[in-house]
Amino acid sequence: MTRETTINLLLALLLLAMPLAAAGLGEPFYVTLATRVVVLALAATGLNLALGLGGLISFGHAAFFGLGGYVAGILATHAFNAEPLVAGIPGTTSMPIIWLTAVVIAGLIALPIGIISLRTTGIYFIMITLAFAQMIYYFAISWPAYGGEDGLSIYVRNAFPGINTTQPLPYFLVCFAVLMVTLLLFRLVEGSRFGSALQAARQNGTRLAAVGIAPFNIRLVAFVLSAMITGFAGALYADLNRFVGPSMFSWHMSGELIVLIILGGKGRLFGPVAGAMIFVCLEYVLGGITERWQFFLGLILLGIVLFARGGLLGLLSGKPRHA
Repeated sequence: MTRETTINLLLALLLLAMPLAAAGLGEPFYVTLATRVVVLALAATGLNLALGLGGLISFGHAAFFGLGGYVAGILATHAFNAEPLVAGIPGTTSMPIIWLTAVVIAGLIALPIGIISLRTTGIYFIMITLAFAQMIYYFAISWPAYGGEDGLSIYVRNAFPGINTTQPLPYFLVCFAVLMVTLLLFRLVEGSRFGSALQAARQNGTRLAAVGIAPFNIRLVAFVLSAMITGFAGALYADLNRFVGPSMFSWHMSGELIVLIILGGKGRLFGPVAGAMIFVCLEYVLGGITERWQFFLGLILLGIVLFARGGLLGLLSGKPRHA
């Protein structure tokens, strides 16, 4: 067992143990805080697939995060009001159906965005993904049927078969299980031939093309998969807060996901988990002391960029396998 694997297991156990202890002590707030860590880690894992393995610095993943959230909010609202969607399709409060719908819609929207965006590189790719996200953000603001600037409240938490998701701990366990399965998927992708080709495209696309593999196709598949995972996280986030709003599409959210990856370690399996844990702890602890807690987050981020470019996991475990 490598040092990084040991650290990953410890992080997973810590993330699981803390809300269990909080629930035992009758502190549901800390269970909800841990659920926020899990959902943000899931969203960042999606981006980590594109950024960490593929080198695609997307500043537009908030678009997919928000789409997942709005899918959950819209379907739940129509079910609550007993109003059909387009063409008489009913709403639903079933989490599996909502998750599948969020993943499919995020993937369908990501496909044309990726086809256009991946024809650019570097700063142009960053700006065009940001532009797409901002277009969707302003569309959400101007959509009065679903709250416009005020957003959309979800009056009851959506249901998962056999589990009482209205309680904080069961909902945390559902989100935790989803995160663990997604991390397993990330590991399988990383170790597959597709993952090797994706990392080769990041390092030298010309050489990859020379052996008969089109870098564009590899990057496009990675971009769409990444968006689908982030959209899944958006649906969970909407259920956690019982609210969706245009802020989920904001470029601040895209930047936040990138910060999580940098804090934990770009391309690392548990990098997004470590980053989300650090971020939420700083937000909660320092946010209770000062409104300018982001200043201290900036100092920590600056220190990591200058002295620990592999993030927290890189600092603790050394170079990754794919470096």
